[in-house]
Amino acid sequence: MLTLSPRTDRILKLLAWPAAIWIAYELTWYQQFKLTGNEGSVHLFTILSDWLGTPGGEKPFRLFVAILEIFCAVFVLIPRTRMIGAALSLGTMSGAIFFHTVSPLGIDPYGDGGVLFKEAVFTWFMALFVLFAHREEALATLGWLRARLLPQAA
Repeated sequence: MLTLSPRTDRILKLLAWPAAIWIAYELTWYQQFKLTGNEGSVHLFTILSDWLGTPGGEKPFRLFVAILEIFCAVFVLIPRTRMIGAALSLGTMSGAIFFHTVSPLGIDPYGDGGVLFKEAVFTWFMALFVLFAHREEALATLGWLRARLLPQAA
């Protein structure tokens, strides 16, 4: 594991706060479109649900992503759950990046220079930064999960 000086580690942890705030802001901002059934959001999730072979599945897909992003936004701001929030945010943004790059959605679905895609990539890096800044906690959380989820050898 990478070991940094205590001062550098402290600076990284302080800088993780603005990164966590960005993640929460970004994910919360887009909830107004997902939860209210905004035409653009419905259109994007319709493209995705049709591409995934679940025509008519736009609304449950859109609302599932919205709820997941709300959990991410809340968890990443609470110190005790920050690792879960950052990891979920990293996974959620990985999904967004994946779907923008391989599905018919494309990187620039609105013709605005790919703002959604760029924000997903930036948010992905912010989540990665939060996990890196708190890497000891992240590794401890992984160890705790592994001990509870994987069977122990006799």
